[in-house]
Amino acid sequence: MRFADRKIFLIGAFGATQAFAAPHSGVATPRTGPALSDIALFVVAAIGVFLVRRALRKRLLKRPPKD
Repeated sequence: MRFADRKIFLIGAFGATQAFAAPHSGVATPRTGPALSDIALFVVAAIGVFLVRRALRKRLLKRPPKD
């Protein structure tokens, strides 16, 4: 795909996502707790930290100790 084709595709894809987005009602409501997206972000970050720590532990255990 050429660059111009990609650009047109990306513009169309962005426009399609904006068309399906729900409009804001304009009424502010008090927050009662964390939103579902906040919880999902925390879970993904915790999994990422777990995976990175596990990978580093494996990498450091493979090396022979320095004298």
